[in-house]
Amino acid sequence: MSMIGDFELQRVKLTTGVELDVVDMGPRDAPVLIFLHGFPESHRTWRHQLPHFADRFRCIAPDQRGYRGSSKPQDAQSYTPDKLIADIFALADALGVAEFTIVGHDWGGAIAWGVALGGQPGGLHPAWAGRVTRAVIANAPHPGIFQHLLLTNADQRAASQYIRTFRDPASDTIIEEHGIAGILAHAFEGRVPSGGIQPPDEIARLLKDWEDRDTCRAMINWYRGSPAVVPAMDEPYADSPAAPFPKLTIPTLVIWALDDVALPPCNLDGIEELVPDVTIVHAPDCGHFVPWDAPDAVNLAMDEFLSQN
Repeated sequence: MSMIGDFELQRVKLTTGVELDVVDMGPRDAPVLIFLHGFPESHRTWRHQLPHFADRFRCIAPDQRGYRGSSKPQDAQSYTPDKLIADIFALADALGVAEFTIVGHDWGGAIAWGVALGGQPGGLHPAWAGRVTRAVIANAPHPGIFQHLLLTNADQRAASQYIRTFRDPASDTIIEEHGIAGILAHAFEGRVPSGGIQPPDEIARLLKDWEDRDTCRAMINWYRGSPAVVPAMDEPYADSPAAPFPKLTIPTLVIWALDDVALPPCNLDGIEELVPDVTIVHAPDCGHFVPWDAPDAVNLAMDEFLSQN
């Protein structure tokens, strides 16, 4: 896979009190795509998408709060989903963007679900309603389905035990001594997250990003600020029905890599009920990091979806 050079970053100050480093490329008057990366990456999650779409779209990709050079408050309460979602609308405001399509992977996808639910026409948040026209989600569970699976499904509960490790105060020593690489090795011991291995130049960039211990703590705080309940394996399973969840009515593309160790395909069960206008595209023989592990498949699926909607 070819080496992709650095993207130009600009510093953007948000009304939410943080500053983010942001890629902003493509024609200023074109429709807007906002790309949200997940853990433990950066705007470079999207290195194969940004150049591909920037001829037709204004492509905006922040390093989200807690990542790389962006502001990294050290308390877990600064990373509750409501704050991470508010950052994205504040970013759109700061860049003069009224309407946009939200694109997200992993944790960025979890925030993208929230951005879409808050910003769809008639959305949960009056100030944001109508600003989000489409959503593209890659290997990020729907919040309603995910919480239900954690309570009821042994496979997903087992796959999510790493979250308990991340949240465990005992992990702080590992983070202090060995950073993010250390906590990943500890949490995923014996089962390397599946998927392509990053090219050496990308691994070097990530390791550099992870040297700063404030960054490491901030990245882990995304898990500590989350309200998701992750029971231990020996806790009882609930057989209660899933709590009612608001429907997402905008056109939504869900891209799912099928060999994801952390997120089995059971996350797609029942999604049509919650997202009536959903298009599902499977990426076989591909692990969790689908935007760079199967970039051509992701770009093709997005091209088709964006041209049809």
